[in-house]
Formats: sequence, C-alpha cells, structure tokens
Amino acid sequence: MIDGTWEPCPAIRWEDAFLSGNGRHGAMVYGDPADDRVIVNHHTLVRPNGSEDLRPPELADGLGRLQDALLAGDTKAAEGFGAGRPLVWVQPFHPAFRSRVRRTRGLHDAVAGYRREVDFTTGEVTASYEAWRSSVFVSRADDVIVQHVTDLGLTAEIILDHTLPGAPAHLAVGRSTVLTPQGAHLALRVGYPGSALGYTGVTAARVDGGTVSVAGEGIRIEGARSLTLTTRVVRGAGRPDLGELWAALPEEDYATLLDRHRPLHRTAYGRTSFTLRDAAPERELPGSELLRAPGSPALLERLFAAGRYHLLSSSGLLPPRLTGLWTGDWDTAWSGAFTTNANLNLQIASAAAAALPEVTEAHAALVQGQLADWQDNARALFGARGIVAPSHTDGTSGHTRHFQRAYPLHLWTAGADWLLQPLLEHAEVTAGTPDAALTGALIQAALFYEDFLSHEDPDGNLAVVPSYSPENRPANASWGTVNATMDIAAARHALTTAAEHAPGHPSAGLWQSLAARLPDYLVNEDGALAEWAWPGLRETYDHRHLSHLYPVWPLDAINPYDTPELATAAHRALELRGSENDSAHGHLHQALIAARLRDPSRVSAALGSVLGGDFFHDSLMSAHYPSRNVYNADAAHTLPAAVIESLVQSTPGRLVLLPAVPAAYPAGELRGVRTRFGAHLDLRWSGDGATAVLRPTRDARVDLRTGEGLVLTETSAGHPTAPLELTAGVDRVLTLGPR
Repeated sequence: MIDGTWEPCPAIRWEDAFLSGNGRHGAMVYGDPADDRVIVNHHTLVRPNGSEDLRPPELADGLGRLQDALLAGDTKAAEGFGAGRPLVWVQPFHPAFRSRVRRTRGLHDAVAGYRREVDFTTGEVTASYEAWRSSVFVSRADDVIVQHVTDLGLTAEIILDHTLPGAPAHLAVGRSTVLTPQGAHLALRVGYPGSALGYTGVTAARVDGGTVSVAGEGIRIEGARSLTLTTRVVRGAGRPDLGELWAALPEEDYATLLDRHRPLHRTAYGRTSFTLRDAAPERELPGSELLRAPGSPALLERLFAAGRYHLLSSSGLLPPRLTGLWTGDWDTAWSGAFTTNANLNLQIASAAAAALPEVTEAHAALVQGQLADWQDNARALFGARGIVAPSHTDGTSGHTRHFQRAYPLHLWTAGADWLLQPLLEHAEVTAGTPDAALTGALIQAALFYEDFLSHEDPDGNLAVVPSYSPENRPANASWGTVNATMDIAAARHALTTAAEHAPGHPSAGLWQSLAARLPDYLVNEDGALAEWAWPGLRETYDHRHLSHLYPVWPLDAINPYDTPELATAAHRALELRGSENDSAHGHLHQALIAARLRDPSRVSAALGSVLGGDFFHDSLMSAHYPSRNVYNADAAHTLPAAVIESLVQSTPGRLVLLPAVPAAYPAGELRGVRTRFGAHLDLRWSGDGATAVLRPTRDARVDLRTGEGLVLTETSAGHPTAPLELTAGVDRVLTLGPR
C-alpha cells in the first residue's frame, strides 16, 4: 500500500502509535482493543519555564570592541560577548493527555485477525478485529479529534488521563463529568506549576444504545452498540467556561464529520505522488517488515508517502516542531522546539516542490508572527535595524535567549535569510514574485546588513564579524569568529534579493554595492570550499551540520552550471565531511547537497545511512539517532525532499531533470511536482530514458539540463530546443534518451 501503512498488532510504545493531525491538534493512536488509548497533542502546548518573558540582553555597546578584537586576531574574543548568562531553553512542548476506552477484562484476549492501519489519503487511523473497530481522525473542517468505537454489547470505562511519562508532580488537575441525553460531557483542566496558565481538554461522548453512568474519574458505558468521542484542547489563563467549550463541539455522527474533513485532507495530500517500478511485490507488507528491508523500493515509496503525510498533518497553526506535532512524553528532547539553524528548513524543504502550500503558510505564520521580536534581537545584540532570527523558538517568542560558550547561537546572523528562503521559493512556485508581507521581511533582512556590515578586512572587503557557523568551530579558534561562509552567503543573498524585489527602496542601490563588497568564498588547501573565508582558520570536517554549503543548497548560488570551479570545491567539502554523531538530519542534508552537485552515489549513501540505520519507528515517524533513539521528525519530513531533488530541480530560470538518480531505483514515476518557474511537472524515467510533461501556469524561458548520459531527443514540437520557451496553459512534453 503506497498511500498508507499497517501493522498486525497494537502499538506498545507511544513512539509506534499511528499519527493523525490537522496542523493544530495531533492524535497518537495505539489501537489496543483492551485499552484503546489516543494521546492528544496541540501545537500551543508549551510548559512555562521562566523563558517566556525573557528579552535579548543589551550587548550592542560592546559590539565594536568585539569586532576590533576579532579582526586583530584574538580568536577567543567572542567568548566574553554575552558571557555569564545561564543557558535557558525555550518552553518545552508536551502532550495534553490520553483518552482511554478501557473494556471489561477477560473478554478480548484473542487478537487473531487484528489489523491497525493509517490511510494517508484521509488521515484516518483504524484498528479492528472480529466485531470490534476503532477509528480516529483529526478534522480539518471542525478542528477536533474524533474517535468512533463499535462492538457488540460494548462495555467500557472512558477517562481523560493526564498521567503521561515525565508529567510534573505538581500539576493542578481538575475534572468535570456531566451526563447528557446523548451520553456525557467530560473535561480535564490542567494547570502548570507556579503559573496562571494551563490547558483544558473537553470531550463529548455520544453513546448509541446501552447505559451511561459516572464512574471514578470518567464514565462507564454498558451494552452500547457504538461510542463516538469528539475532543478539543484550548490553552490559556484562568478557567474557561466548560459549557461554552462543550457547546462548541460538533454534534454530527462520525461518518458526517469524516465526510466534511476528507476532501480537505485528500486534496492537499493527493497533489504529488511517487512510485517505483520494482516496488509492487512488497507494497502490501506491514511497515515494520518493510523497515527490515532497507533496500526495498517499496520502503522508499512508503516513507516518501509517510513523510508528506506527516509533514502535512503537523503543519497549520505552526510548521512542524522537532517532533512534528506529536509527543507522548513531557521530557521532549531539546524542548521539542523549532530549531531554526538546520532542522526546521530541512523538514519543510519539500513544501514548494511537493505541492504543500499549507506547510509554507504555516512557516510564514511563524515568521511573520515573530518579526517584531527579531527586530528586538537586531537592536539589542547588534545595535542595528532590521531582523535577526533566533536559533530556537517555542512558537510563542522569537527573542534570542541561547547564550553558551560552546554554542554561541546568539552570534548567528544568517537566520533571517535562511528562514525567509522557503517563503521565497513558495512565491516563485506560485505567483512568481513575493507578496507585500514577504517583501517587507526581505527589506528588514537587508536593513540589518546595511547597519551591521561596518568593518573591512585588510583587502578592503567587508568583513562579517562576529560570525558563527552553526554548530561548528575552527580547529584552531573559538566558535565566534570572522567570515563564516554561511554568513557571507546569507548577507549577499539578503542584500541582492531585497534590491531585486524592492527596486524602489531608497537603499536598493546601496544594498547592491554592499553585496559586491563582500569577500569571495575561500577554497582551502584541500581543494574544498572552506567553512570560514578567513586566512589561518583550519577546518573541522567531522560534523553533522553543513552550514557552509548553504550557497549550494538551497540558494543555488554555487552550482555545476554557472560556477563549476566553486561547485568542484563544494563537492570536495562534501567528500571530506564526516557524519559526527550520525544525526538523521546530517545524512539527509548531505543528500540534498549531493543531489545539487549531481552525485548520485553520495545521494544513495546518505539515503542508505538513514534507511539502514534503524531510524524509523513502526509509525514511520523517525528518530534523531540510529537505533530509534530520540523521537524526532527530521528524517521523516526531509526524506521526500531528498528524493525529489535527486529527480527534479528548478530555479526561476532553470530545470534539471534526473540530476542524481540512485542506481537502486532505475525506473519510476514522480507526479505533481511544482517548479519555481511556475509549471506543474510529471516525470517518468527508466533505463531507456525519460518523459517529462510540463504544464506551465505562466510564460517562462527556461534553461534545460539533464543527468549524465541523457540528452533531449524530442519535444511536443518535434524537435529539441534549449532553452525552453513555455507558454501558460500550453503543455510541453519532453523526451530524454541515451546520449
């Protein structure tokens, strides 16, 4: 099954629970007939930890002295900039509670014929055996979690249970239960220790037949034909009016609610598909069995589908966190934050090409909602106008608060450009140009560099100082230094992009001249693109981050077509890069860059490290480390981008077909891809060549490039052309054959 996955037994660990979500609420479904648990999540659920009101410290007065010291050769000067402040993590993401439908013991010991599955096309998770069936989905139409349980003579206890792993000892917990003509209303109010804030979960239980009574902390139903639970979570201060919350829950039956939700989810999920020719024999295997065959084409197919499904399901109110939209434990690694110096952009890397504007819109909501905080960062830390993005956020505050000697993330100035790039790609795919909101943010990014770039190197180039390459350091210097390659790339891109899209701005000409005065990238003694373009700084190659290859991916400022010598140096840097601690995001970041540099063997190796490293749970959500260590969405969400980049790449003026196809996947089909010159694309490839169908939505003139050993042999006009002249509304068929 391409568009779903299944298991022959219930989940035992919460990490293996099947997932559903609408970008606000998330559900984790165990599918256990005896104790039918659904963990309830919501994007707003972050626990107050004292960081919520922190503002960036006023450090700008010392910036000039720091810059002078670094340029004078003091390699440790930055260690005192912001020193003495404790490391404060953002508010940690946590689960709300789990709904439990506990049935009478001893009646359902046998599970022959059991099946648990998730349908990616609808977002519905089902579990069944014999007469029992439990179905769960998270509604895009009504913003509720809906569960429907059927059985013959259903007898069970239903509670909202807050006792999840890692829950603080001093939560203030209150419950309410009210019987209704349809069944019952349940509520769970949880207050955070030492805070006026808390959250409330409300559930309407609709019971068909039988009896309902209050029992313990919930209700008991006896002899029912079916049960429907409709649940919603709200977070805030004080005690909300439970009557109003219950009244706001939809009252329709499960089928009606599903019918209202299904087309919204199916339309979004169904825009893009990926199939491999040799996958059919194993498509019907359960996911856990496929995961034991890392070389199976069916596994890559299913993980591609699962990655798009989970990415879509976790994006709405906000983009995906480190854990997507789901966790079953209050002690989430790295606070379950949005880590913005690599992970977030990697997770949403497929959004534009894989036709998921919902994901980009969620990312835009995060960015636009925090621009005022980013302005505070620029002013307080650097005495500049414009914006500086933080390296971590909980989704509520965009203020920088990560001050640490070993990871001085407060020195990272490239974040705004890095985080605006996915929005720019989305604009290119859709309208062709940024809207007013994005243009305003691009201007703010350029204004920062207009103020910040105030020092020169000995050759008269502008120096980016202080500078930091996440999360690495030179082998012979401290972390904060001069001219990190990522910082140079971000500054140049921010300045030129703002000038291009705001040509009438009074500073547009100045921005172009500042960009021209930035230093060139440095090629080191190993022939590799250096991570720091500053004489004397030595490389630290064994690291999970590839920040210095930002000009390759996603910027395309270094590529094999326009800058072949720099592309060779970037490829050498990729060859020398280690994997450090085997983080999943490091492997897939390597795959994305290798695809841009037309290296299919390195794409294969990176994918192989993830597929064969035991990174995926039975849920097909991933882990940060091998052996399913630390629940984390990086691999699950990034994998579709790596697949697409190996098959299709585009810029506003270029299309690259089959640049880096792994040898293990010699034939297949990719449908519904969006290009950055405004065309939909379907691609079919095999050992004999390939066919691509372009459906332009606007006129474009595009340079066509193909993978090694391929040549354009025929177009819809009957003859090869390069560049391609595309006309809105006129399909174009391209045929590639062996050279």
